[in-house]
Amino acid sequence: MAMKKGTVLILILFITASCGVVKRGTVPWTESAPESKTELGEDDEDNEEKEIGSFVESSQPPAIQEMQQFLQLAYQDWKGTPYLLGGAGYSGIDCSAFMQVVFEDYFSIQIPRTTREQLQIGREVERAQIQTGDLVFFKTGRTTFHVGVMISNGEFLHASTSNGVKISKLSFPYWRENYLSTKRIF
Repeated sequence: MAMKKGTVLILILFITASCGVVKRGTVPWTESAPESKTELGEDDEDNEEKEIGSFVESSQPPAIQEMQQFLQLAYQDWKGTPYLLGGAGYSGIDCSAFMQVVFEDYFSIQIPRTTREQLQIGREVERAQIQTGDLVFFKTGRTTFHVGVMISNGEFLHASTSNGVKISKLSFPYWRENYLSTKRIF
């Protein structure tokens, strides 16, 4: 009988330890890392869902590969979550809250809540020097902005007003024409 109680206790501890102890679904960023709303037009983008099993490039340095793996995990965890202005959870999230969640939960880095505040942090990066983990900003209206995070190969992860959390190409005409700035946080 004592053997059964011990086995049951171990089983309960194992199940408890493996069930969502970590915030919103992931392990925080490790020490090896290097230091709003959109307007009409976004809907024109190819709405085909993208799978990203291959965006981790072996030619990248280990820290970049690790960032890409965490961003892939964030995409898998949040894929399809609907856009909700002011939202910050799985039932709906806006672009700046999504960036805040990604940086806090997947990289253990706190960033401000709004796109305007996020535009003020990090250091400016030339468009030709954009890399994985950089925040990319767009001016989508007279007073509205949008933000996403680069994953690789000219693609960024963001909370789209039309399709929720998804991956888009920076070269798509809507994003290319509305590109505003890039900031490096790491």
